[in-house]
Amino acid sequence: MDENKALSTFDGKNIRRIWHEDEWFFSVVDVVGALSESSDSRNYWKVLKHRLSEEGSEVVTKCNQLKLPSSDGKFYETDCANTESLFRLIQSIPSKNAEPFKLWLAKVGYERVKEISDPALSIDRARTNWQRLGRSEKWIQQRMTGQETRNKLTDYWKDHEVTKEEEYAILTSIIHQEWTGLTVKDHKNLKGLKTQNLRDHMSEAELIFTALAELSTRNIAERINATGMDENTVAGKKGGKIAKNARQEFEEETGRSAITGDNFLPKNNIKKLKKE
Repeated sequence: MDENKALSTFDGKNIRRIWHEDEWFFSVVDVVGALSESSDSRNYWKVLKHRLSEEGSEVVTKCNQLKLPSSDGKFYETDCANTESLFRLIQSIPSKNAEPFKLWLAKVGYERVKEISDPALSIDRARTNWQRLGRSEKWIQQRMTGQETRNKLTDYWKDHEVTKEEEYAILTSIIHQEWTGLTVKDHKNLKGLKTQNLRDHMSEAELIFTALAELSTRNIAERINATGMDENTVAGKKGGKIAKNARQEFEEETGRSAITGDNFLPKNNIKKLKKE
């Protein structure tokens, strides 16, 4: 799933979410925090969860443990609920935000349904967001081209026995480290990023070489009919090596590093990161 869609915002509060089994699942802790305005939403959910269990509520049993990003950038299993379960959960939390949140949930779900039936809407929304953030048209075009390349690769993996999110992440890391010499985490650290999407903070060169690595990986995988993790790992290393060789030649001829610590963070965020 595109990391851009992993967060949504209600009343200024981030709600983590994941597209799972053809519907949105939301972090229950985040929802509880937005509704209860508790200073300790985890403990609030712990107590509420226990009470609902004792009452025999189906809300708790229908919560799924899904991996969501945390503040440290790592993914942890988190209680998540779909829209139907959240509507029931809201009834157990006294809050002035209950009705606005229901409307927000309905809107988020409806937008996703529209995007599935007409993918162009999702593309238009992404372009508008990047424009609002001040990205150049040239950068936006490269970002969208790279995303299309990425989607074709994950479609191939899905059709060849690579189906789990963690498997996608492993293969992506292998390709990335092969061409950059950095892990995804190290690359994010270089740019001063935490939970932000690395690709949204890549330079034009970084986007191009990432796309080359993933394009090469898919074409190699298709040629050898790579199936499963082991064979796709081989394809990933070879695809990444092609981009690595191109990067090294680029750097040698231009005298510039293709990998940089530059990012698109607001200046106030950059200052905050330096203090930490």
